[in-house]
Amino acid sequence: MTNRSGFQKATLGRTGLRVSRLGLASNGVCRRDVEWAVDQGINYLYWGSLRRPDFGAAVRHLARSRRAELVVVVQTYTRVAALVRPSVEVALRRLGLDHADVLLLGWWNEPPDARILEAARRVCEAGKARHLMISCHQRATFQRYIADPTYGAIMVRYNAAHPGAETEVFPHLGPGAARSGAGVSALLRPGVVTYTATRWGALLDPRLIPPGERAPRGSDCYRFALTHPAVDIALCGAKTTDELREALAALERGPMSADELAWMKRVGAGVRSASASRSGNPLIYLLDRWTRVADPGGRTAPEPHATLSDEDRRSMNGVPVNGVHD
Repeated sequence: MTNRSGFQKATLGRTGLRVSRLGLASNGVCRRDVEWAVDQGINYLYWGSLRRPDFGAAVRHLARSRRAELVVVVQTYTRVAALVRPSVEVALRRLGLDHADVLLLGWWNEPPDARILEAARRVCEAGKARHLMISCHQRATFQRYIADPTYGAIMVRYNAAHPGAETEVFPHLGPGAARSGAGVSALLRPGVVTYTATRWGALLDPRLIPPGERAPRGSDCYRFALTHPAVDIALCGAKTTDELREALAALERGPMSADELAWMKRVGAGVRSASASRSGNPLIYLLDRWTRVADPGGRTAPEPHATLSDEDRRSMNGVPVNGVHD
């Protein structure tokens, strides 16, 4: 295993899991690349919305001899309590695992109703998952998730174009907000996983970079996220070998200087203002509408579009936000 000294492993908050600072999502890299990344020290593997067969094959192969090294996250979007366990079991079969280290409840802009949480707890009690995590696109809601010991970790969007978590999420982590290795304070707050580091590639697009500013590298985008002391993991949605290797370069290059952070903020502001705006994830929209019919006994959740912040509305650009975590 390669020793990458720029960003050391962290404790993922209340879960107590030791994790690589870069996580890898199941977006498209081949089996060989996934196995190479693990050889380089990446141990956080995310089975998300886009579930490529090669990623599953890599996890199955790695788990035969190296399961203890891996932190495998399985996501479910289901809004029907009776489907929580089946969705997890399907994922585990595809990955060749008997349990996930983390079960992620995806895109809850308002807290899940009691039946969803009870179903998720039963998955953990049955040994199918060890910890719960939750993601959200309404930053104000994270204050409740941070205060709730149910969740060992949270997943929040954070990049140079969308730095709102710095003021609306991270301060609520409290005195233990800064990462502290394996120390006690790391266990007092949920772990923090960030995604969309490159804003789906927009931060790398020279057409969107403000005049007079140099374009960031992919590794710069991950370094930006990882330099914040509240961030444990930046999730990478690499689709090619080159993208993966560039992302891992962030671990060797290490934290950004104050000047570099200021540069990234300038670039991010320019990219945000230059980007086209469309809003919403039609898949989640339809899912929530269907839930009202299929599970009428549950709490009626607000439509995701209605609870998005103005920044989220401007920035989603028609991309499945919890699908491509890069």
